[in-house]
Amino acid sequence: MVVIIDYDAGNVMSVLRACEAVGAEAVISGDYDVMAKASHVILPGQGAFGDAMDHIKSRQLFEPIRDVVKKGVPFLGICLGLQVLFSGSDESEGTQGLDLLPGRIKRIPNGTDSMGNRLHIPHIGWNTVRLSGDGRLFKGIAKEPFFYFDHSYYLDCDDKSIVRGTCEYGVCMDVTVERDNIFACQFHPEKSSDTGLRILENFVRL
Repeated sequence: MVVIIDYDAGNVMSVLRACEAVGAEAVISGDYDVMAKASHVILPGQGAFGDAMDHIKSRQLFEPIRDVVKKGVPFLGICLGLQVLFSGSDESEGTQGLDLLPGRIKRIPNGTDSMGNRLHIPHIGWNTVRLSGDGRLFKGIAKEPFFYFDHSYYLDCDDKSIVRGTCEYGVCMDVTVERDNIFACQFHPEKSSDTGLRILENFVRL
């Protein structure tokens, strides 16, 4: 059973529908007893880093999420759900993240593309991800797939050995990571057509 964590900061219904589309039994819950029985856990997210962490703490999910990860349950963070896995964010100075992975969330800088066009922030829409290594989420996926993004902040991962894909948008952004049972992606697989569904299918088959 896949548990999609409900903490008032995620697009849980679209993730639920995507999981069901790949044949997974999935539920939405913020109950630790339900999470503890899960075969897989997904932490989606939209909005601000500080607000997300406030919701996680007010729902008493900070330690339960860390416990589930430490037990070795396959765990997938999506968009803001990736960002809160790290220590902190420029978006919310002084707010501690879940600190499960080493790195910092930074604001996408103002800049231009290769044609001199101004880059809009937030970064919204489809972009190429350059895959590296043997990421288990990307089995059967081309090396430079397109995924859908919607974010103003990006990951600068301290441990580049866990980075499985990057994306260019004014800066080289680390957009997907994998370490042991922890997986995370800045893009939205649930909004990325068949390629995104393949990501979720690979995850639930772990």
